[in-house]
Amino acid sequence: MENKQWYKNLKRSKLSPPSYVFGIVWPILYTLMFISLIILWTNKKCYPYCEPITYFMFQLFFNITWTNLFFNLKKPLWAFVDLCATLLFTIITYKKMMKFSKTAAYLLVPYILWLSFAFYLNAFIVVNNYKETLS
Repeated sequence: MENKQWYKNLKRSKLSPPSYVFGIVWPILYTLMFISLIILWTNKKCYPYCEPITYFMFQLFFNITWTNLFFNLKKPLWAFVDLCATLLFTIITYKKMMKFSKTAAYLLVPYILWLSFAFYLNAFIVVNNYKETLS
């Protein structure tokens, strides 16, 4: 409850979607990511391991870390840095996956687009809530 109030008190972009949208979008994105990873991992050129899996795991780690940094620790600036790492490793994953499976890579496109939108939303919060981002 405290985290919801903290978030509501932040100056947010007019493009910030209502909370329920995140509950719809993220399960879809995680499903696409999982399918992408399975396609890659079962690809004869990749199985039992190939380099894109490492990058995928790095981006997933940063992805999972973001929520804790932003909402639990209330550190939007740290979360923004984490999001930059998530986006970077996801783009690298996409490029590396293209060598093994275009389908697996294409399944990451909605995720990359959403991360780009999240990048904007998080950056807006950092810039427009300067004092809160440094505390």
